[in-house]
Amino acid sequence: MEKKEEKREVEMISAKEIRDKYLRHDMMPHIFCTGCGIGNVLDYTLWALEKEGLDMDKTVFLSGIGCSSRLPGYIDVDSLHTTHGRALAFATGVKITNPELNVIVFTGDGDCMGIGGNHFIHACRRNIDITVIAVNNYIYGMTGGQVAPTTPEGDYATTAPYGNLEPAFDMSEMAISSGATYVARWGVKRPNQPINSIQEALQNKGMSFVEMMSPCTTAYSRQNRMGSIEEFWDWYDNKTILAEDHERIKQYGSEEEKEELKDKIKVGVLHKEEKKSLSERIQELIEEVQV
Repeated sequence: MEKKEEKREVEMISAKEIRDKYLRHDMMPHIFCTGCGIGNVLDYTLWALEKEGLDMDKTVFLSGIGCSSRLPGYIDVDSLHTTHGRALAFATGVKITNPELNVIVFTGDGDCMGIGGNHFIHACRRNIDITVIAVNNYIYGMTGGQVAPTTPEGDYATTAPYGNLEPAFDMSEMAISSGATYVARWGVKRPNQPINSIQEALQNKGMSFVEMMSPCTTAYSRQNRMGSIEEFWDWYDNKTILAEDHERIKQYGSEEEKEELKDKIKVGVLHKEEKKSLSERIQELIEEVQV
């Protein structure tokens, strides 16, 4: 199976040049709340696009409904703003219809794992050659602060005023178990690792899933009394541990260290494998039938 080109060496441009090159200025100012991490996700994605040198005339962004799903509207590129939870179904159609397109999806934890959960599972199972950037803020941020499939047990939401009783989904683990060939998870506080992962996801031939843990300072933070914006962002930082450190402690750490792992979230590149994408398999079938 042919691989996509390795990372190319590029002369990085300034933040102003990135803004002028990729953003729709008539869409500003943006709608995001103070302290929200979604702007960082957009920023990191644009830097990854620039590093990878994607042809924006051959690139399509899609999204469903939610705060993060507003992101394609800010980028000067062809995009589809679809119905709630259905972005991956539309993306599947786009990629199968024109396999030469670079297909990128922005989604949220509710949009992807709630109403869109079945589409997500099957997009991973089919190993469709698309890049999914999922913003996980543990709650339905735009539609009222309700419990999401990722809301931790015991946390508060408008539909859980006495605390959430349901166990939470791990989005990245679900992607791995369902068949995605590239899976990574990062916080939004530091840029380099997420930028590199999004670029690797764009290069991967198959279903790529990058989960970005993003603070929601309005719906989640206030209901759960997470403190100031700075404290809330530090909370995310303190909750994470690199996947390689997690595995090392799990095998060789003390009992006290192992106990502390229960409250930690693994970040890093969590899974990477080579496997034919659905687009490749369809093309092979077409060529076989036409002989």
